[in-house]
Amino acid sequence: MPNQPLPILPLLRDDLPLDAVALARFMVGKYLVHDLPEGRISGRIVETEAYPVGDSTGHAFPGRRAYNGSLFLAPGHAYVRLTYGLSYMLNMSAEAEEVGAGILLRAIEPLEGLPLMEARRPGVPLRDLARGPGRLTMAIGIGQSFDGRDLCTGRGLWIGMIEKGDGPIGVTTRIGLSREMHRPLRFFEPGSAFVSGPRKLLLPPHAIALTGAQI
Repeated sequence: MPNQPLPILPLLRDDLPLDAVALARFMVGKYLVHDLPEGRISGRIVETEAYPVGDSTGHAFPGRRAYNGSLFLAPGHAYVRLTYGLSYMLNMSAEAEEVGAGILLRAIEPLEGLPLMEARRPGVPLRDLARGPGRLTMAIGIGQSFDGRDLCTGRGLWIGMIEKGDGPIGVTTRIGLSREMHRPLRFFEPGSAFVSGPRKLLLPPHAIALTGAQI
């Protein structure tokens, strides 16, 4: 008999915290799913970054433009952007409609559809299939056409959950930026081998206890 799909339940928009930092933390441990004609791809989200309102490194910072309009949609819409002309990045709108902010999905632990992912990234070890935002989009088949997609529909490309309640979540500074690098806005699943970036930057889980003044 074929393997049964994981019992992933779609996340509704009302399930999402209405704040970029809270949403980035909330999405660690949730699931990213891409249902394709040839089968399902899914993975557990193990790393995110927040780009809150007023963050000069966020794509919403200049205000609403033709290229970043998806970041001003209601929470839970995809914002897909080609970065450095090389890799697509999958972001998600994170604040009330017309308020520009988002979170970046940085890495997943691949769970379903491994042959489909491996076909897009041949010869790559399991650990590296979707460890990093550019690898993630390549492995699950995400390009510019997904910009603006509603991720709260439970169809096509969507987000979901299995476990109720939160496990420990670590926090550290964001990576790959040229400014505002000091802000602890990168969230991750402690101990996961699928988290990207230098291991020395991953702080212990208790570092999650932050105040608004610290970020």
